[in-house]
Amino acid sequence: MKLNNNINYIVSGTERSGTSLMMQLLDKGEVPIAYDTKRKPDINNPRGYYELEGGKIIKKIIDNTFDFDKYTGKFIKITAYGLQYLPVYEYKRYKIIYMYRNIDEIVESMNKMSDKTFDSYETKELLIKLKISAIDTMRLREDIEYKIISYNGLLKDHNNPNELDNIRYFLPDFNVNEAKKVIDEKLYRNRK
Repeated sequence: MKLNNNINYIVSGTERSGTSLMMQLLDKGEVPIAYDTKRKPDINNPRGYYELEGGKIIKKIIDNTFDFDKYTGKFIKITAYGLQYLPVYEYKRYKIIYMYRNIDEIVESMNKMSDKTFDSYETKELLIKLKISAIDTMRLREDIEYKIISYNGLLKDHNNPNELDNIRYFLPDFNVNEAKKVIDEKLYRNRK
């Protein structure tokens, strides 16, 4: 599948919302993606994180030193916080798949991943504000087209692929049959 070279493609969402899974789905579904292996797979993401520069590109985006042109026509991963700093181009647009996951599951996953325990109430409030801010950014910018995909829906419905079909409507050449082979319910460990 070839993507438009005048569009910057992004997978986004809060931490632990399924962005790595989405990158895997796109890759298996024959959609071009870009990532490196600076951040190694671990017990929390045994198949890898599918990020650029270990997920540390937001500082470069803020400083306007990240080379988006290098990645046009490929999906890259940028967490929800970074969306507010996406540069405005006269000649390019963004197409974003935004991952949403049950907030309680995200907090539980973050707690398991960290060596410290988060205040669940405070963390949930921050995550809700971040989600609202990210969606507002996408909704209000004329240069952004986006699709919200439910992580919970992907894991629940992969044999009846409503969420996978939503990706296909957004990316018509997305190979649903190949992509659904990526989904492994054994990796869905923090359920609410």
